[in-house]
Amino acid sequence: MPKLKPATQFARREHILDAAEQCIAREGFHRTTMHDICRAAGVSAGALYVYFASKEDLIAGICERDRAKLAGELTQLADAPDLVSALGKLAQHYAVDQPVYKRLIVLEMGIESTRNPAIASIFRSVDQFVIESFAKLFERARQQGRIAPHLDTQTLARVVATIGDGMFWRRAIDPTHNPQSLVTVLLGVISTLLNPTQPLHHPAPVGTPMKALT
Repeated sequence: MPKLKPATQFARREHILDAAEQCIAREGFHRTTMHDICRAAGVSAGALYVYFASKEDLIAGICERDRAKLAGELTQLADAPDLVSALGKLAQHYAVDQPVYKRLIVLEMGIESTRNPAIASIFRSVDQFVIESFAKLFERARQQGRIAPHLDTQTLARVVATIGDGMFWRRAIDPTHNPQSLVTVLLGVISTLLNPTQPLHHPAPVGTPMKALT
């Protein structure tokens, strides 16, 4: 059998991760089997095990992909002329525009992390990455004189992460939840904590997909 080109291998791996996300979000971590993921992805078991040896490996792959995506978004955010508005676009993207199954899988991983050491290690490393990334972002803005936060930047990052967790949890469990109605209010709360030294250039986004943070 001819070896697949790197681009084809990457595309297949991404396709398997997409299928795994939706299966686990729909059926839960324990009820989802590797066979379910094979069927959803339209690949053989042999093809799946080339990339992932277990469901824990799949979770690690999903988390690493999400971490890389967030790292790129935070790099853009750090250079945005209006930090608060850029944060608003990020909140809009994750709390409103992303499909609900993205929130469900985070919920599944969080619950599974309480009893599965392998998932706990993955989940906590991602959580720490998010907090540290926001702390670095806020510290950079503070040193540049762009914000004068009411809290130290490490605590501020934890507060922002906790607000995000609450938004994700509520959207995952409450079908009547309207995250759009909360984004502007929560952005005002975060703006107060950040205490930007210059006024906003633009209002918080409403129903606009995140294309760029600048």
